[in-house]
Amino acid sequence: MTKILSNIRVIEMGTYITGPAAGMHLADLGADVIKIERPGEGDPFRAFKGGLYSPHFQTYNRNKRSIVLDSKKSGDLRVLHQLIEGADVFIQNFRPGVAEKLGVGEDTLRSVNPKLIYCAISGFGQSGPSRDRPSFDTVAQAASGYLRLLTPPDRPRVIGPAIADSVTGQYAAMGIMAALLERGSTGKGRRLDISMLEAMMHFNLDSFTHYLSVGEVMGPLSRPQVSQSYTFQCADEKWIAFHLSSPTKFWEALTESVDRADLQTDSRFADRLDRIKNQDALIDILTPIFSSQTRDYWCDILNDRGVPNSPAYDSNEALNDPQAIHLKIAVESEHPEMGKFRTVRSPFIFDGKPSLEVTPPPTLNEHGDEIRREMNAIHAHP
Repeated sequence: MTKILSNIRVIEMGTYITGPAAGMHLADLGADVIKIERPGEGDPFRAFKGGLYSPHFQTYNRNKRSIVLDSKKSGDLRVLHQLIEGADVFIQNFRPGVAEKLGVGEDTLRSVNPKLIYCAISGFGQSGPSRDRPSFDTVAQAASGYLRLLTPPDRPRVIGPAIADSVTGQYAAMGIMAALLERGSTGKGRRLDISMLEAMMHFNLDSFTHYLSVGEVMGPLSRPQVSQSYTFQCADEKWIAFHLSSPTKFWEALTESVDRADLQTDSRFADRLDRIKNQDALIDILTPIFSSQTRDYWCDILNDRGVPNSPAYDSNEALNDPQAIHLKIAVESEHPEMGKFRTVRSPFIFDGKPSLEVTPPPTLNEHGDEIRREMNAIHAHP
C-alpha cells in the first residue's frame, strides 16, 4: 500500500455506508482509521447477511481497526476522548443531534483537540424543515432528482447499487482532504457538514445544468440518446455496450462493422442530430444484427475498427478481463479468523506503483486491546 496519509489518524463512528465509505477512502490512502463500534453488534451492516461479517460490511471497512466503546459509560468515553487527543479527523453519520447525546458533538471534541477536523454526514443537512427526516440511499436519490434518471418509465422500480451512499462518502473524503491540506498551513481545524441530498444534487449536476440553462428536464434516455450509447444482447445471451459520442468516424465504423454501410446515407441517420432523434429506429435495426453472433465476435469486429466498446460484464466476469488482470485490480489477503479476503484495490497509482496490499475488514473489537494499550502507553509517557 502506498501510504500517502500514513501520518493521519481518523476516528470513525460510522454505520452502514456513508461514514464508513469516507473512512475507507482515507484508509486506502494509508490513514490509521480506528472504527468505534457499539458493544454486541457493532456496525449494523455487519449482520446484514447473518453473523457479524457480512459482505455489505466488508465492502466499506477494509484497512481499518475496530474497537468497541460505549460512549455512555464514563470509562469508555474517556478512552474515546484520549483517541481524539491524538487524532486528525473525526467522522460520524448520525442524525443531527445524536452525536451530542453520545458525548461526541463538535464542541466537546474540539475542546479535547482544537485542531480536529470534524466531519458530520447527514441525510438532509443540519438545519431546515427536513433536518430530522431519516434518509437512506433511495431516499437521497429520489430527493436529488437522480432516481428518475435510472428508473424505467414504463415500470417504476428502484434499480442499481447504493449510489447516493457511496457518492456521499467519496465527497466527504474529498472535503476532509481539503481541510487537512488547509490545516497544514493554518494549523486550524474545520467542521465539515455534508448531506446525502447535497452530495447527490452536485453529482446530478448535468441534469440541473440542462434545466437551469435551457429548461430541459432530462429523463432516463436523455444522455444515452445524446451520447449515442447502446447495449445489445448477443447470440450467447451476453451483452455488449458501445458509445459513439460525436465523432462521425465512430458511426461510420459501426455501420461498416455490422455490414450496413447503407445506413450512412439513410435520411433518418444522416447526421448526429438525426441519429439522436431516431435512436429507437436504429436500435430496432441493430438488435437482430447483434443477436446473430456471440459477444466475443462483435467485440473483435468493433475493436478492429476502433469503435469504443466493451463487453457489458457481470461482476463475476469483469475481474477476469485481460486489462483488469494486467492492472492487478483484484487483490487479496488473509484474515487470521475469517480466512481469505478478496476485494478490488484502490484506483490510485502513485509513482507508477498501485496499492496491492490490503488489510481485511476487522472483526468486532479485533483491535480493542491493542488500541487500549497504545493509549495507556501514551498517557503513561506523555
